[in-house]
Amino acid sequence: MSKQELLKYVEDTVKVNEFPAFKAGDTITVQYEIREGEKTRLQNFQGVVIQRKGSGVTETFTIRKISNNIGVEKILPIASPAIKNITVNKRGVVRRARIFYLRKLRGKKARIKEARFKK
Repeated sequence: MSKQELLKYVEDTVKVNEFPAFKAGDTITVQYEIREGEKTRLQNFQGVVIQRKGSGVTETFTIRKISNNIGVEKILPIASPAIKNITVNKRGVVRRARIFYLRKLRGKKARIKEARFKK
């Protein structure tokens, strides 16, 4: 079996979860499972999506939040079985697919304009 065939087989067998559509600039809450020994619990991580990268099974997204004046980023794979739910809180208006410039901004400058929808 060649490398490409093996990769295709793995991509076909791995189940990708269905989540709502989100993009860079959106504020989302990711609910994921944490295992501590024998116990498991759900933990929320709310922040702004900085980027989405890859496609299919290997797709990942980076989410950033400020905690105690320190920027915290998490890179999570979409196909991870630990992710239980993703909720889109706000739709942001940004003109780039990767908003790394947000890392340098603090306070009011780090705000992202919210998208308005017509009824």
